[in-house]
Amino acid sequence: MNRNYLKAGCALLLAVMLGQAQAAEANHAATSQRMPDSYAHAAKLIDLGHGRTLNLRCSGSGPQTVLLEAGAVADSSTWFKVQPLLAAHARVCAYDRAGLGFSSEGPLPRDLDADVSDLHTLIQRADLATPLVMVGHSLGTNIVRQYASRYPADVSAMVLLDPPAQDIGRFAPGWQKDEDTLSVQRFAFLHRCETAAEKHQLPSTDPELSQCLGKADPLASAKLNAVNLAHMSKPAFWHTVLSVLQNNVVVFKQPVSKRETHSSTPLIVLSAANTYADALPRDRKGLEEARAHTQAQIVATSSRGTLVHVADTSHDIQTDQPDAVAKAVTQALQMARHAPE
Repeated sequence: MNRNYLKAGCALLLAVMLGQAQAAEANHAATSQRMPDSYAHAAKLIDLGHGRTLNLRCSGSGPQTVLLEAGAVADSSTWFKVQPLLAAHARVCAYDRAGLGFSSEGPLPRDLDADVSDLHTLIQRADLATPLVMVGHSLGTNIVRQYASRYPADVSAMVLLDPPAQDIGRFAPGWQKDEDTLSVQRFAFLHRCETAAEKHQLPSTDPELSQCLGKADPLASAKLNAVNLAHMSKPAFWHTVLSVLQNNVVVFKQPVSKRETHSSTPLIVLSAANTYADALPRDRKGLEEARAHTQAQIVATSSRGTLVHVADTSHDIQTDQPDAVAKAVTQALQMARHAPE
């Protein structure tokens, strides 16, 4: 499912998903590359047991495997530009987390512990060759970091795309106060979408409920847009979205743990230039400081941590600057091959 679908109700979902000021419109329309229709159907459904499956998309070949972890409520299609670039150098796998894309719904709550547990089972059941180079975007960076902390032998390197600011209230208290007030309205809206889905009322011609599904992705075919619309009309999707975003509030209010350490694991953080381009002038400085502090703390968790600034990109580096992502992952692959003894 493409993120454009989530820009509903004056970007309510996007603002919640990023846990920050309203993001700028994605730059998808500025490129001619279209999303392949292969995303209109499942790739390989991996049995997790207990009647649950996760959709796994792998391509390429090589002695090393790259695992792509999408942000918040995005699915494997968010990597449609990056995955083919990396498949020329390694085996590359992206997947849909529980309740998203073609994966079945998982038990609630959908928090970091649940995501890491599912990912570990997926890696085992799909027989993915470890250690993996793990690439995460947005909330996916938190999942990758927690996975690496819990299963360090499974991870040879990490590439983290624009890790979101944590502990924002310390740097932008005014923004945090406004955000806390607005989040009540946002979650009320999401609950109405959930109820409508449970009553099979989506898609809807109701002016408010019609915003639950947003607009079609101009880079996707009519077939793919129809599939995305069907996914978002299901109760499982909204159960998942609500749980994930409620947990995001908790995750991003906390600072990076002082106990987090990744030893000498190669770790590359890509920082986007225009994440807060649409933030109010009064908030932008504090938001930028919060993100810079967060990303510096993450880099410091590894003795081989590196921060790379990426120009001309929104928070969605994987769609705006896929070549920059491919370059960083290629570097991580090389670093993983030459890890110190």
